[in-house]
Amino acid sequence: MFQLDYGSRIPIYEQLFNNVISLVAAGVLRPGDKLPAVRLLADELGINPNTVAKAYRALENEGYIYTMVGRGTFVADKLSQVEGKKLDALEKFKKAAYEAVSLGATAEELNDLVQQVVQGGILVDRDKEGF
Repeated sequence: MFQLDYGSRIPIYEQLFNNVISLVAAGVLRPGDKLPAVRLLADELGINPNTVAKAYRALENEGYIYTMVGRGTFVADKLSQVEGKKLDALEKFKKAAYEAVSLGATAEELNDLVQQVVQGGILVDRDKEGF
């Protein structure tokens, strides 16, 4: 279910964070679904349990998941917020792309940039960019 690129410059915990959000946005994970236990997921992915715990903490801090002591970690009902953020991000992207084109950027340059972002080749400072 989770896809990690061990060769990427993006930290593993951030990739896991992004995976969960993507799976929620795609409807693969739904509110109330139980996530794998930290140790179990770490074993499955071949990573340190602290890395999974760090991703889970970040997800919980942003309201994407919640933990019930003794029961597990579950997907929160934030699907509509994820969809809203996606639409907002796409609108910002459209405006930035329009500005870049008006300054002489080509479609090929924009496509290359999008492909680099999708493939994890460009690091984005989440705090600076308002993520």
